[in-house]
Amino acid sequence: MIRLVCCLISIVIIKSAFAQDKPLLYNVDDLPQTLMTNPGAQINFTGHIGLPFFSQIHLSAGSTGVTLHDIFRDDGSNINMRIRQAMQKMDNTDYFSVNQQLEVLSLGWKLDRKNYLSMGIYQELDLFSYFPKDPAILVNEGNSNYLDENFYFDDLSLTAEIMTVYHLGINHKFDKRLTVGARAKLYSSIFNVESTGNTGRFITRTTPNGRNYYKHEIDNLDVLVNTAGFAPLKEKDSMTVEKATAELLSRSFFGGNVGFGLDLGFSYIVDEQFIVSGSVQDVGAVFQRSEVENYRYFGSYKTSGIEPLFPENGSKPYWDEFEDEVNENLQDETTNESYSTWRPVKANLGIQFGFGAAFLPCNYLTVKKVRYMNLIGMQLNGVRRPKGFVTRFTTYWDRKINEKHRLKVGYSIDDYSFTNIGLMYTTTFKKFNIYLAVNNLLAFPNLAKANNASLQLGMQFVFNREN
Repeated sequence: MIRLVCCLISIVIIKSAFAQDKPLLYNVDDLPQTLMTNPGAQINFTGHIGLPFFSQIHLSAGSTGVTLHDIFRDDGSNINMRIRQAMQKMDNTDYFSVNQQLEVLSLGWKLDRKNYLSMGIYQELDLFSYFPKDPAILVNEGNSNYLDENFYFDDLSLTAEIMTVYHLGINHKFDKRLTVGARAKLYSSIFNVESTGNTGRFITRTTPNGRNYYKHEIDNLDVLVNTAGFAPLKEKDSMTVEKATAELLSRSFFGGNVGFGLDLGFSYIVDEQFIVSGSVQDVGAVFQRSEVENYRYFGSYKTSGIEPLFPENGSKPYWDEFEDEVNENLQDETTNESYSTWRPVKANLGIQFGFGAAFLPCNYLTVKKVRYMNLIGMQLNGVRRPKGFVTRFTTYWDRKINEKHRLKVGYSIDDYSFTNIGLMYTTTFKKFNIYLAVNNLLAFPNLAKANNASLQLGMQFVFNREN
């Protein structure tokens, strides 16, 4: 089990070049995607239709504490030594993250002067794992250099899910200053793996009788891996790539496990130039009831070192007896108990200040939403993970170049980097809009040295922009 988790993490490191938040899309009032980060955002359009499968493509990944360059750099050193050095440098609060979203369908229209309705479907993959330092070192190096030191199995903490999300949202202009919004979500889970809340401790103690005589203790070990949607894919004899693909696609349309969630948000005009906004996303859960398999390894065990015994009178050899004793005290079981998974709740809080003449003279509190050529702002966002919130602070300058072109530059501080510069560009030709947003721009010339990067792009039709 430990080897499997370490293998998964290694794959994440190798594949990562590109974190789940989209700070550059927040508070962009002429992009429909801003409603996905804050359903109560200020908007300045009366309708939109996304280009199917192209209205939003989001790719992001990262790792704290290690990069591809740390492992695969070409400096003549041994790769096993580089892996060992990277593992020693990291701790159990370092993590790996991969998130991918594909918007299948997106559309919306203004119901009246105060209400805007939006709906759509998107597919999402989300993987998050803390680095299991103690188990990883124990598997990779053994414990001969770590006598009298504890190895904790609660370092193992992993969540991964692929799902389809169906959503319906309303943006309501409560009055001239306050706009609120809500979005209901229906989750159709395709695949889920979760291993959190594990416990256990392993230690090898030296005794007064000499260094070659040890006492091994495994105390309160309880490692549980829950899976949903994985069991049918294990049928190696009958499962082909085509069958596996068809099986996964069938679960996209409520063929798997389902759940419910809610987004809430607001924006408030404090005065003529100042706006405060905030939102929470994915407050909900998925109920894993179908095709569930749970793998559990648990128990406690103590032994006072190796004392070779030779079989006498037909008794078992020592190693057979030792193995039987371990198996008797440390048990593994496979069950099919249903479980529930909480979605990774995301929270956003932002302030924005406008300056510079707008295209047309207007009162800030009128229907028109684009009021200034320049917007500067700050925002704090976070994602809830098994050991607490992962946060990011972003400050930005949003420049309306003209009626067709808009540019946004952001600077972020997070667990990955203190030099994260992002850039978003959006342009519109007649009603057709294209946008591109890139985070950690400085890392793209050499992604091997980057701890994280992300990319969002999309194409859509946006109607009756009020600018």
